[in-house]
Amino acid sequence: MKVLVFGATGKTGQFLVKQSLQQGHMVTAVVRTPSKLTIHHDNLKVVQADIFSADSLAEHFNEQDVVMSCLGFQISIFSQVTQYTESMKAIVASMRLAKVKRIIAMTSWYTQNKEMLTYGGYFVPDQDGNPIPNAVTRGDVARFMLSQLNEDTWVKKSVAMVTV
Repeated sequence: MKVLVFGATGKTGQFLVKQSLQQGHMVTAVVRTPSKLTIHHDNLKVVQADIFSADSLAEHFNEQDVVMSCLGFQISIFSQVTQYTESMKAIVASMRLAKVKRIIAMTSWYTQNKEMLTYGGYFVPDQDGNPIPNAVTRGDVARFMLSQLNEDTWVKKSVAMVTV
């Protein structure tokens, strides 16, 4: 399958790219800074584009089977978090032009300062700040996203991954 990945240089995105390649997919990683993606593979094409510009993105959507997004943005107290909305406007516009019909996207957030997103995954810290067992890892998130390439269970639905 031909997979177009956004957020490939991020912590979860790197897992998604690696696992996609391990499963034999052809991956095109759309990145802002190509040198940040240190993964090399014959089935990996790295392209530079502006995720907020449909004009910059459009050419990379041709002949893709699915778009997968692990985009993440820094939250600032000085500005609203609009990057998800603005990037998705450009991505969806490019998908429509290229007739790509499927997108699998993740976002992350924190709740009540009790959960932390780490390289290993989300965890609720114990009193010493150590992870409580049974956390959802970034690799787990990538694996779930890839499992949806061949399933329709969660089409047009949202999934929340949490630890308890």
